[in-house]
Amino acid sequence: MPCILNIETSTDVCSVAVSRDGVCIFNKEDHGGPNHAVSLGVYVDQALSFADSRGIQLDAVAVSCGPGSYTGLRIGASMAKGICYGRGLKLIAVPTLELLAVPVLLEHEPGDDTLLCPMLDARRMEVYAGIYDRALREIRQVQADIVDGDTYKEYLDRGKVCFFGNGACKCMPAVSHPNAMLIKGIKPLAANMLPIAEKRMAEGRFEDVAYFVPFYLKDFVAKTPRKLL
Repeated sequence: MPCILNIETSTDVCSVAVSRDGVCIFNKEDHGGPNHAVSLGVYVDQALSFADSRGIQLDAVAVSCGPGSYTGLRIGASMAKGICYGRGLKLIAVPTLELLAVPVLLEHEPGDDTLLCPMLDARRMEVYAGIYDRALREIRQVQADIVDGDTYKEYLDRGKVCFFGNGACKCMPAVSHPNAMLIKGIKPLAANMLPIAEKRMAEGRFEDVAYFVPFYLKDFVAKTPRKLL
């Protein structure tokens, strides 16, 4: 099994973890942010020192690739690319909304037919959201939503939908559907990246270190209204 350095900076939380053989063996989190410019370098240095002092060889760096905070994603991507260049490591991109679903699947065990709707806050009644099934297959692509009673109605009319992430609480009054379920306290954390990162590594899904750009910067800037940026 691989050893991966995981970096997550897509929201106010800054976190770094090292995973090996499917287990998190090092973890640091800063929930007082946004302090990415201060905390990330310190946490990464501690993680690398932890691995080096134990003779642990890193195989790759995984980084949250968005959507999320413009500044946070940029800082995380820059750090990840620098480590990959400096140590000759592979780069793995972990979609932030899929990452949010990991603790929901592991700790809350939604029903087989329940859909997952992770949400990241984009101010006002706007969020970045996607719709996934329990296998994290994309039912609806990630996009910027202005939430009202009809935004997710077609999915809610079919069955249960779990809403979670830092954009979910504010949306529940507008969604207002008996099949809508809110799960509070779900944040994207580096310690939860390992199932997705290890799967992508096993599949050989690596990024070009020279040209990698986070999802938010690459896909949303050109087509999302300026008020969402």
